[in-house]
Amino acid sequence: MEKATFGAGCFWGVEAAFAQTPGVTATAVGYEGGATEAPTYKDVCTDRTGHAEVVELEFDPTRVSYSQLLDAFFALHDPTQMNRQGPDWGTQYRSAIFFHDQSQKALAEAKIAELNASGRFAPKRIVTQVEPAQTFWRAEEYHQRYLEKRGLASCHI
Repeated sequence: MEKATFGAGCFWGVEAAFAQTPGVTATAVGYEGGATEAPTYKDVCTDRTGHAEVVELEFDPTRVSYSQLLDAFFALHDPTQMNRQGPDWGTQYRSAIFFHDQSQKALAEAKIAELNASGRFAPKRIVTQVEPAQTFWRAEEYHQRYLEKRGLASCHI
């Protein structure tokens, strides 16, 4: 099994979508990319911790490739919006890929270059940050599988 970590706005819908992806064996929502130790949702919502809301995936690379996960990531949100997705705004909602090894970094950077060159998001350009994975702080339990627990299939993303 391998890990992948993505920030694409509010983590509830992102987790729900990735949880349905064949080859994804586990998901967890949390916070990554900031300086505060053990941040809470309340802390992250102040927009002062530097963390992004993220989904950490465990996946079977024999069933789904990292490239396929990147395709899903870019289809799930608008990667041209700086620090926002839909009605949600702040650095915690930024578009970010936290890579776990140099192969993931190279694939993420190549995908961004490919999408920008394709004109898919023209006239805008992708603002997704590609950063090394840091400490993943698991979000409070009520955030885990939030939509599933409420009988919802998706949210506004």
